[in-house]
Amino acid sequence: MEFALVERKRKNAIVDLSRMEAREKEREIKRETVRSAESGNRRKEESAVLHRRSLIGAGELQIVALASPRKLCHAILPEAFFVIDEEPALKRMKVSSKGLVGLSNGSSSSVEPVGGPSSDLMARPLSSEGDGEVVGSRGVIKREEFVRIITKALYSLGYKKSGARLEEESGIPLHSSIVNLCMQQILDGHWDESIVTLNKIGLVEENVLRAASFLILEQKFFELLDGEKVMDALKTLRTEITPLCSDSSRIRQLSSYMLSPCGQVGSSRRGIVQVRTRSKLLEELQNLLPPTILIPEKRLEHLVEQALILQREACMFHNSMDREMSLYSDHHCGKTQIPSRTLQILEAHDDEVWYVQFSHNGKYLASASNDRSAIIWEVDMNGGVSMKHKLSGHLKSVSSVSWSPNDQELLTCGVEEAVRRWDVSTGKCLQVYEKNGPGLVSCAWFPSGKYILSGLSDKSICMWDLDGKEVESWKGQRTLKISDLEITGDGEHFLSICKDNAILFFNKETKEEIFIEEEQTITSFSLSKDSRFLLTNLLNQEIHLWNIEGVPKLIGKYRSHKRTRLIVRSCFGGLKQSFIASGSEDSQVYIWHRNSGDLVEALPGHSGAVNCVSWNPANPHMLASASDDRTIRIWGLKRLNVKYPPNLLRTNGVVHYCNGGGELR
Repeated sequence: MEFALVERKRKNAIVDLSRMEAREKEREIKRETVRSAESGNRRKEESAVLHRRSLIGAGELQIVALASPRKLCHAILPEAFFVIDEEPALKRMKVSSKGLVGLSNGSSSSVEPVGGPSSDLMARPLSSEGDGEVVGSRGVIKREEFVRIITKALYSLGYKKSGARLEEESGIPLHSSIVNLCMQQILDGHWDESIVTLNKIGLVEENVLRAASFLILEQKFFELLDGEKVMDALKTLRTEITPLCSDSSRIRQLSSYMLSPCGQVGSSRRGIVQVRTRSKLLEELQNLLPPTILIPEKRLEHLVEQALILQREACMFHNSMDREMSLYSDHHCGKTQIPSRTLQILEAHDDEVWYVQFSHNGKYLASASNDRSAIIWEVDMNGGVSMKHKLSGHLKSVSSVSWSPNDQELLTCGVEEAVRRWDVSTGKCLQVYEKNGPGLVSCAWFPSGKYILSGLSDKSICMWDLDGKEVESWKGQRTLKISDLEITGDGEHFLSICKDNAILFFNKETKEEIFIEEEQTITSFSLSKDSRFLLTNLLNQEIHLWNIEGVPKLIGKYRSHKRTRLIVRSCFGGLKQSFIASGSEDSQVYIWHRNSGDLVEALPGHSGAVNCVSWNPANPHMLASASDDRTIRIWGLKRLNVKYPPNLLRTNGVVHYCNGGGELR
């Protein structure tokens, strides 16, 4: 009876499993479509087995207790179950633990699939590119591209044997055999064959294929003409080039080469047609064809330069020449590249110093003071600054200065008084510019050096020639009584503060007016060396950076300096004008990184408000600041164990110290 009961249960279990298998097969057909996209190599029977195993419930486990495990497994499971499937190892182990535990009469042992221990079934890391197809720790550099670019660089540098050896050893050719054939045919002058080969390369874009074919046939045309084969050249032009070229003017230009200077077909034209070399033709094709076919010239150099530039731009303190950057290590500058140590204190003025400006070549520094004088300072080869000329003649305080384009002359402007032009070498006054009634409040040079521009107290702007003759005048509210004045590098536009919160960007030829408007009162502004950017100092203690190419756009803001009642000026400076410097009423000089807006340094030292700063355009490590304490400070690099020449710490024969110490801060 017990045997019959067991037998009946076994048959019922087999019937139930058969039904389950039938249902599972139907489901599997549906799943197979989706699963084939993910893994086309899985066997249907193995997957079905896994699902059957997961469906074995408590009823089936009762059979296990009454029957031989081995016989039962072979009776109800196909042999495919005993073959290792390709499911991830963790999934396989999970199924085994639920479906197969206790198959040996409740013992703790488990059935181990054929093929080794479970440690061999651990999931292997997936690689989208395949082993060895990428290099680098990030897995973003394709090995084939990397090797080809290095090979190209070796050939470009003249290391032809090394390039060939790399191709041979890596098994990665610089170019495919068909590309090499096409290039050789071009170098040999086999034009028709090269066109046929070009069409076999597999260019996807039809316009690129046509353009490349045109270049080759054009070379063929020129060489035929150069070889006095006029009729062959004419045939090439009519039957081969013309169908490819949609530019009729280019066809007419090529046709014109068919005629000699005498206008006769067939006459000698040697020397008239300048035929490019075949190597030059390959360079032009290289720029035209996709880089996967022909790697651009100097591609490796370009990539390395890009990396260095990115590192330089990411370096907040970068202020050294690019030649100091190295490929041997990642680039990083410290604050030692920022001028933050006082090298000199200049004390020749008798009152507040309102304005300082370096000459374009960095060899001179000009200062203007409330003592009604201006001073020309000379910068020597060691960076030492000494007085060259003290310029006297103004009846009122001198508010600003402007250097001529060649740095041989200097303009100084008195407060609502006159503009004077001085000879830098002699210190002699060459011309006085003034008008009856309104006083002059600002001055600037045109890039040609033949004219100057000045703002007047009646809010107009005048243009003068060097001899003092008024050439042109723009009436109306063009400027304010206290105003900066700038002229763009092309001489076509000038900028001035026309309202409390607006700067006029005026085209003197077209008379077009563009207004750069702020929400706060503008106290001063400064134009970048390339005339593309503008700094505005505002009443609310902010400095704004504007891009004035096209439609003016605010792109940066700088804060931390102090300004409550005085005019404080800022400037661009450092290497590639990467920094912004400004004076401040708290007696400090502030320096920001231009792109990030982060404050780099606040330099103490002055005992009065700092009115103006100027960065030496020829020396990114030299900065000058003018203060109400009647001094000008020259700032340089702060380096450990650096001994500066004695003359750098002297002005008018006196050594200056700060805070009683032996070193200037």
